[in-house]
Amino acid sequence: MNELEKRLFSVLAVCLLCFSVIACGVKQDPMEKVKDLEFSVIAEDKLPEELLGMIEEKKTSPFKMTFQDQGFLYICVGYGEQETAGYSISVNALYETGNAVYIDTNLIGPGPEEKGKLTPTWPYIVVKTENVNKSVVFD
Repeated sequence: MNELEKRLFSVLAVCLLCFSVIACGVKQDPMEKVKDLEFSVIAEDKLPEELLGMIEEKKTSPFKMTFQDQGFLYICVGYGEQETAGYSISVNALYETGNAVYIDTNLIGPGPEEKGKLTPTWPYIVVKTENVNKSVVFD
């Protein structure tokens, strides 16, 4: 091999190495967050009637469900019957990945002033976001 052939071979080898590194970097983990989704927590009086009826049927037990209406996705998480009032629910994360929408919620217990009052409640949350036509994974 002469000097010119050696250089061409070296340049070709470097180009192939670069292309293989770039090609490997293009693959995306389907579980990796693509973007956070904007959402609104919807009050009971603003829910579609059909969805409200479904929630009423399920609210005494823990539930997780979705509902689609007019281009929006409603994600519902219920925590079943609780002995007292004063519970709240936080949305820790709502984001889209390559193949799904992930939601993480947390039930927050009542303060000390509510703990003595035995009034059953059924805390749930309904989150409204754009419908991205992907399955929802509840965390």
